[in-house]
Formats: sequence, structure tokens, C-alpha cells
Amino acid sequence: MNVPYERQLAAKLERARAVLAPWAPRWLPPASSPESHFRNKAKMVVGGSVQAPTLGILDAEKTGVDLRECGLYDERIAATFPPLSEFITRAKLVPFDVRSGRGELKNILVSVAPSGALMIRFVLRSTESVVRIKKHLPWLRERIPQALVVTANLLPERAALVEGTEEIFLTDAEQLPMQLGPDFELYLRPGSFFQTNTDIARAMYAQARAWCEQSVARRPVAIWDLYCGVGGFALSVAGPGRNVLGVEISEPAIRAAKRAAARAGHAERAESAASGSVRFIAGDAAQAAREESEAPDIVIVNPPRRGLKELAPWLEEHRPPWAIYSSCNIATLATDLEVMKSYEALEARLFDMFPQTEHMETMALLRLRA
Repeated sequence: MNVPYERQLAAKLERARAVLAPWAPRWLPPASSPESHFRNKAKMVVGGSVQAPTLGILDAEKTGVDLRECGLYDERIAATFPPLSEFITRAKLVPFDVRSGRGELKNILVSVAPSGALMIRFVLRSTESVVRIKKHLPWLRERIPQALVVTANLLPERAALVEGTEEIFLTDAEQLPMQLGPDFELYLRPGSFFQTNTDIARAMYAQARAWCEQSVARRPVAIWDLYCGVGGFALSVAGPGRNVLGVEISEPAIRAAKRAAARAGHAERAESAASGSVRFIAGDAAQAAREESEAPDIVIVNPPRRGLKELAPWLEEHRPPWAIYSSCNIATLATDLEVMKSYEALEARLFDMFPQTEHMETMALLRLRA
């Protein structure tokens, strides 16, 4: 963190160039980020006691370490920490003690939209505290009026997880609108994936849109967005003459993507080749690809850190003319490119999603070799 930001960015770019050197893409200028206050989501482990809670992480002895002053979080998130701490005391939410297995409140997760609206989630061991949370929720929303979505998430297991699978909504609103442009709004539900750096997310969506324009100009095309989350890439490249399919394993994320598509006026079925459409389905990306009758003109993939696994062989076999690969792990990007020998990497760009760390996001434009 003491390294000047320009040197941080240069070091990341040098490492990315070295990893992708065998494919020799043309590197576009890196997309830089604000150096601080860039995280739109906080995952705060709750420690300490009811009277003196900590919000942050646990140390090696499983004792709470307070990180409320951390400079990574959006300032609108940081502003919630004092009232949330007071709320823990007011609602008598006992922090979970990892060593003894006692207590109820494990984590507090806070997300912020560009508008300033917030989603606040209390991760609990059981429903024991829910009644007290509901009782004191009006007080909390008075102190944090931007809290649009508030939930209790249940994580009964003693496991190294941030959240559980059951969500109890405590507000009428169940989705956080993420306004990314005049006609571009996504919807986040609890547990939905969204890039943790909103500025970089915008830059990535704009790059995908530019590469689509560069690849196929304006003729009618089919575009797949695999691992689409709440539909960011799919909706950023949608338009007349483009039949876009988004695939994501999470059904709640797909419901949110469909809502965003409907709000933007995208039809699920094209009336003609020139009209364009956007369709989303919930399912495994590799399986969905196998079940479609024809390969698309462009595939956009944004896989988890493990990479494409089953999908890379499918791409090599079916050979869509173009692919846009967004990777949070450049090592698995390189591994997948070794499998996809029919493709050449035309361009690549580094997106500094996580300043002050060694992590980075890399996007590459791939073209089927002649």
C-alpha cells in the first residue's frame, strides 16, 4: 500500500504481459481505478461483544479486529458503520464467537449503488435475533435512510463462508438498482454477483461493447454471455440486430437480469433479424452451450477463478468466430487459451479492479484463426 499507484499499475501490467506473452496480444492502455474508497461492497465480520462490537476481520486467535476506518470502502458504506455498531448494541445482537461456537451475529454485508441506495444484510446463525432486528429496524432506517434493502441471512453451519442460502427480507424492496448509465440499470439481489468496483465495471462493459462493434460491425449477430450474473455484459452489448443470450446458474440473478432487460425495453424474442432480442436462462454455462442448436457469432465469458473447465473444450470444438474473455485469474486465462488453440488473442486490457493488492481483472478479445 506504500507503493505509488503508478508503480502498482505498471507492475500489474508487466505481469499480465508476461503471462500472455505466448499469445502476443496488442495491449490497450490499462483502466485505472480510484486509489481508495472504490469498494461498493463491505463484508464485515462481527466480533467483540454486544456492548463493544468490532466490524472487520478476525485475527489468528479468532478475536475481532475493527476495520471501520479502512480506506477501501465507498464513503457511503463507511458512514453506515457507526450506526450499525450502535444497532448491534441496541438490538442485543450477540456476536458469534468462533472459538466457543456461541453467539448469533456472524457478518454484516453492505452494498452501495451509484445512487447511494444501500443493501444491508445481517448474517445470523439462526432466527433467534430476527424478532429484535425487526423491532429496532425503524430506528436503523432513521439513522440510515438510504437503506433500501435489509435482510437477515441464515448461516447455521460452522464453516468458512460469508453467507448462507436462506434470506429473510425485512423490507418491501428485495433488489438494489444499480444505475450504470442513462439507459443501463442492473438489479442486485442478495447473493448476486457484481463487480466490487463500480467504475471498473462500467469500463469493462464499455470495452465489451466496443469489441463487439469492432468484431461484427452492425450486421445481425448472435451473442452469448455465459456466467452472466445479473446481465451486465449481455445488456451492455444488446441492441438492434443482436440476439443476446445470457446464462447464469443462479435463478435469482436471472430473475434480476430479466427485470433489467424488460426495463430497458429489450424483447425476449426477435420479431425480425434487424430487431434484436435479449433472453436469459438459468443453468450451467457449459451444458447450456451444448444444448443450443447453433454456435453464436460472439461468446462473452466471465468465469470464476477456476476458469472455463468444460467450456474451453466446447469453444475449441464449435469455434464461434469471436470470443471476449473477462478473467479475474490470469493464470487460468492462460491455461484456457492453451486449450483453445484455434483462437488468437488480438487485444487485451488490464482493469485495476483491486488497487492496493496484486489482484487484477484482464479482458482479452479472441478471434478464430483463419
